Amino acid sequence: MEELVKRVSEKAGISEEQARSAVNTVADFLKERVPAPYSSYIDSFMSSGSGKEGGGLGGLAGGLFGGK
Repeated sequence: MEELVKRVSEKAGISEEQARSAVNTVADFLKERVPAPYSSYIDSFMSSGSGKEGGGLGGLAGGLFGGK
């Protein structure tokens, strides 16, 4: 998640604290709209955020589409 927060901060020209709030707001929004069993994938992405070894966006997409 820290990499995402940093990118949002840089791209939007806002503080990292503001970016973290924005990222968390988007994550909460997504969790409200995906089927309940899939909200845990968003939590997993937010905690790892690296995109490596099943975490991050790759892990989220794989989980949503039945991959591992």
